[in-house]
Amino acid sequence: MSENSSNNYHLSVKGLIKYFGDDRAVDDISFGIPEGKFLTLLGPSGCGKTTTLMSIAGLHKPDAGDIDLGETTFTSTEKNVYLPPEKRDIGMVFQSYAIWPHLSLEKNVSYPLDIRKVNQSEIDDRVTATLRLVGLEDMMGKEATQLSGGQQQRAALARAIVFHPKLLLFDEPLSNLDLKLRERMRVELKRIQHEVGITSVYVTHDQAEALIMSDDIIVMSKGKIEQTGGPHAIYARPRNRYVSNFIGIANLIEGRIARTASAGRGEIEITQNGERAILPCLLGEGLSEGDEAALSVRPENVHALREKPDGHSLEGKVIQTVFLGNYLDCRVRWQDFEWKVQAHPREHLREGERVYIHLDADHTLAVLP
Repeated sequence: MSENSSNNYHLSVKGLIKYFGDDRAVDDISFGIPEGKFLTLLGPSGCGKTTTLMSIAGLHKPDAGDIDLGETTFTSTEKNVYLPPEKRDIGMVFQSYAIWPHLSLEKNVSYPLDIRKVNQSEIDDRVTATLRLVGLEDMMGKEATQLSGGQQQRAALARAIVFHPKLLLFDEPLSNLDLKLRERMRVELKRIQHEVGITSVYVTHDQAEALIMSDDIIVMSKGKIEQTGGPHAIYARPRNRYVSNFIGIANLIEGRIARTASAGRGEIEITQNGERAILPCLLGEGLSEGDEAALSVRPENVHALREKPDGHSLEGKVIQTVFLGNYLDCRVRWQDFEWKVQAHPREHLREGERVYIHLDADHTLAVLP
């Protein structure tokens, strides 16, 4: 999945632009998805992710750009093509379940087949098989009003896949569920998508959902794509300060590239209250010696040691420890900066202790500010 050529992609979006008044909600973005993959558009409210999804669905008409699914052109401003939503062969699952309360579970799920005039025998077979797939076989015969929130969301998913669409679109479908159910449904949704093999685009502001469920992630901000890649790459090698801060928890401190070396390595200089430190790091793309940058390192890659280690370290003071079962969430102050540290409980760090902060050089990044 990338922002470039669309030749090998099942879904291709090129040069997509969408205005609302003077606001450029989607700002010339391009990406593609191979067949059967699960892509998440991730970002805060107002970043353009839902507008992008609605443009793919045909519920928004783009001001510029092309959207193609396989050999079918959904939208092309250059060719003056705009395929109506009902002709795009897309299944959608919304934040609101959109379950009809006056219909039974089976009639809710069979609706896409009913309007396509599929014969009743095939409808019955498909509905039964799909309800079995989403874990609702035991609820057959129930009215929609008898379903819990989680069951209604499963019913909405069943309705979206029962007619075997070429593309599945999800608009924050789990946001109305409680935490435990949401955690369970993340895994279930991914399992079901993998089993049916339908290319899927998922919109969320929840980074955990994106990391757990996605084959690929697009991080968006202000209508633009900040970074694309797999979950591990996005988390471990964020392209810039924005992505590092939005995905997971990171220590971020401004600095300057002091030296570049081979194999993408170098050193970054950071300064606090006149104290200067030069630390080894991996260099993000687009950085050269002398450039301003941000040091980015995850708490699990910061170590608070009682004895001074070999190599680079900073001396600080433990100002907070919170026991969270399998780890200690610590804060260690160095000058005016508070380092977030994830320590093992057996290290027994105590507030007020003087420690040496050691950063894992293989996981310390210099990124674009």
